[in-house]
Amino acid sequence: MAHEKNHDYHILPPSVWPFVGGVSAFVMMVGAIMWMHESGPWIFFMGLIGVFYVMYAWWSDVVVESHSGDHTPVVSIGLRYGYILFIVSEVMFFSAWFWSFFKHALYPMGPMSPIIDGVFPPAGVETFNPWHLPLINTLILLLSGCAATWAHHALVHNESRKDVQHGLILAVILGGLFTLLQAYEYSHAGFGFAGNIYGANFFMLTGFHGFHVLVGTIFLFICYMRARSGHFTAERHVGVEAAVWYWHFVDVVWLFVFAAIYVWGQG
Repeated sequence: MAHEKNHDYHILPPSVWPFVGGVSAFVMMVGAIMWMHESGPWIFFMGLIGVFYVMYAWWSDVVVESHSGDHTPVVSIGLRYGYILFIVSEVMFFSAWFWSFFKHALYPMGPMSPIIDGVFPPAGVETFNPWHLPLINTLILLLSGCAATWAHHALVHNESRKDVQHGLILAVILGGLFTLLQAYEYSHAGFGFAGNIYGANFFMLTGFHGFHVLVGTIFLFICYMRARSGHFTAERHVGVEAAVWYWHFVDVVWLFVFAAIYVWGQG
């Protein structure tokens, strides 16, 4: 670390990426609304491309800052606090979907009474057996979390660098397998997104979780490539720590999805 700063309270240069990311997310939201009103998907995908570009550019800047010695102990604490706030915002995001699911499950609206005549899941909807593919996916994701923890533990305790790499790539492979099995499950669903509130809640909740799994898999793979290049040490590993925290968040959300949507919500 030839450019190591000799003072903890180092101020990072201003970044344009929070502003660009906010604008891109807003464009994506407006595009999604227009798409739902049959105006075409192009504005949505323009915003989505902007969001992905911001993710790439922002991550690249953070890596450069790390190699430049800008991540002093105080800066690293700020990064961790900021990431914790990000995960809290994600908790609130998923809480909204769980709220919608439980509201309609406990008070299904029928033609005469919200409880007596209401049926949930709606008549004709064939739910998934939670003890088949959903249970397998649960085990796969939990094993992936164990692999990520193995890599983090090996890094923090300055153990074999190969253990760090093996743990990360194993987590990536299992995360990819989870996504493939989720797509296979979707292709065999006995209900659709439109037409009933159960299908809408199911696909929005599991779909957004699947998107987070995809992002987390990419995050872990980037950490794997950086670990191969020797970027992390036992003292400096904020990137791996953030990826593992995110992955454990995805694990915990899936446990709630499995228990609430697949087991309790099947009828």
